[in-house]
Amino acid sequence: MTGTKRSSEGLDIRRRKLLFRSWHRGMREMDLILGSFADAEIGALTGEEIDQYERLLDIPDTEFLPLITGERPVPADIDCAVLQKILASRRTMTF
Repeated sequence: MTGTKRSSEGLDIRRRKLLFRSWHRGMREMDLILGSFADAEIGALTGEEIDQYERLLDIPDTEFLPLITGERPVPADIDCAVLQKILASRRTMTF
């Protein structure tokens, strides 16, 4: 995987920015996990889920990656529907 497979065409500006941010995290592992998730889901997320996703993307990679890989438990204050979707998506990935 080298990058997005989804065009941002047809997405509103907010979703376009989130798609870009998902693929440009700073850590390649996070690019692949969040970028792949965004490619698959960004068009279908509700307004509330978009809000949740924006908050999750504000978490630094060094804190977020251990949560996604299961190395650390997910704190209750960030556990949300979108995080559960990301975790489910991550479980299906093979590297």
